[in-house]
Amino acid sequence: MGILWRVATAVDAAGLRDLERAASRAGLAHVFGELPYPDDDVLARWALLLDDPEVVVEVVEDGLGLVALVAHDGATLRHLAVRPDHWGAGLGREAFARAEAAGARRLWVLEANGRARRLYESLGWRPSGTTQECPWRPYPTELEYAAP
Repeated sequence: MGILWRVATAVDAAGLRDLERAASRAGLAHVFGELPYPDDDVLARWALLLDDPEVVVEVVEDGLGLVALVAHDGATLRHLAVRPDHWGAGLGREAFARAEAAGARRLWVLEANGRARRLYESLGWRPSGTTQECPWRPYPTELEYAAP
């Protein structure tokens, strides 16, 4: 049986935040260290994204909650996360493929997020040369990636 993706709704906002927190703490501890996770700000961002008619947020869940998420707007992959206990199962690639199929041709990724960058580069995407500051403390650098 295949993986069943569904469109997220406002009811999923807290689950999206929790999944993003789990993935960030596991994969980006070297960037954010012991800083408190910005739960309220991230929850507010998810509420805005879920209310934006231009953004599609898709999720996969199991008995423990959300397992994977992908958010895209037809041009940009906005967010992609997989719960750490499912890393290596192919969900990141599948989420990425969903965003690409919907027209995503660019994304932003933390410069220090080697795991994500390896995925994007293995799929042919490359840094465009454009950078920006991440809005979360300690404000690390984000790189723009573009489709081949």
